[in-house]
Amino acid sequence: MSDVRVTHIGGPTVLLEVGGWRLLTDPTFDPPGRSYRFGWGTGSRKLTGPAVAPADLGQVDAVLLTHDQHDDNLDVAGRALLSSFGEVITTSSGARRLGGRARGLEAWETTVLDAPGRSPIRVTATPCRHGPPLSRPVVGDVIGFALDLKGLDHGLVWISGDTVLYPGVREVAERLRVGTALLHVGGVRFPVTGPLRYTMTAREAVEMCGLIEPRTAIPVHYEGWKHFHEGREAIERELERAPEKVRLCFRWLPIGDAVDVSA
Repeated sequence: MSDVRVTHIGGPTVLLEVGGWRLLTDPTFDPPGRSYRFGWGTGSRKLTGPAVAPADLGQVDAVLLTHDQHDDNLDVAGRALLSSFGEVITTSSGARRLGGRARGLEAWETTVLDAPGRSPIRVTATPCRHGPPLSRPVVGDVIGFALDLKGLDHGLVWISGDTVLYPGVREVAERLRVGTALLHVGGVRFPVTGPLRYTMTAREAVEMCGLIEPRTAIPVHYEGWKHFHEGREAIERELERAPEKVRLCFRWLPIGDAVDVSA
C-alpha cells in the first residue's frame, strides 16, 4: 500500500509525495501584500505568504497546474520557477500559453508520468467550471487531476481544481473511485459580480464528498487571499449538519507540515 504525504504550502499549493514521486500543485510563492487583477473588474490581495520556501521544497518531478491565467493559482514567483520543477501538466490552452513547456489536457484526457524505478502515475484531467453557467469565455479553462498508480488501495488521489459544483464535476463520482480528495473551496466571489460564486462553497464541498465518498477529504485554497469568502469556520458549520460519514472524512492539515494520509 502507498501512503500519500501531503504538505499544504498555502492557497492551492500542495506538495504531494506518493510512490516515490514528488508533485506540486498550482505554484504560488509570492510574498503577501500585493494586489492582483484577474480581469473583467475582478481582483484580490494576497494576505499570507507560502509556508515553505521554494529553496526548501527539494526535487519536484512534475507540476499539476489547474490553470495558468489567475495569479492565485500561478503567481509571478511560481511562474518563474516552472522551468526548474520538471514537467508541467495543465489545460490545453495553458500549455499553448506556456510555450511548449507543458503537456496540455482536456477534461477526461489522460497522460502518464513515467520514470525508472518508480510506478507510473496515470494522470487524468477532470472537469471544472470556474464560475456560473456561460462564464468559461471570461474566466478561461480549468481542470482538476485524478492520480492513479499501483498501491493506492483505497482509491485514487483527486485534486478538484477551481470549480463550482455542476454536472461536469459530479461525473467524478460516477467515473472514479476516490480515496483522497483535495478540494478547492473558499466560495470565491467578487463585488463586481455580486452573489455569483467561482469556487465551491462549504455546502457544495460537503455535497461533493457525499457523492464521491472519499476516505479523506482535505480542504485547500480557502485561505490566504481576500477574495475567499468561506473559510474553515464556514465549512465546519456545514459539517455539523452533514452525515457522520462525511464529517469523519474531512481532515484539516496544518499549513507547512508534511502529513501522511493512508491511501
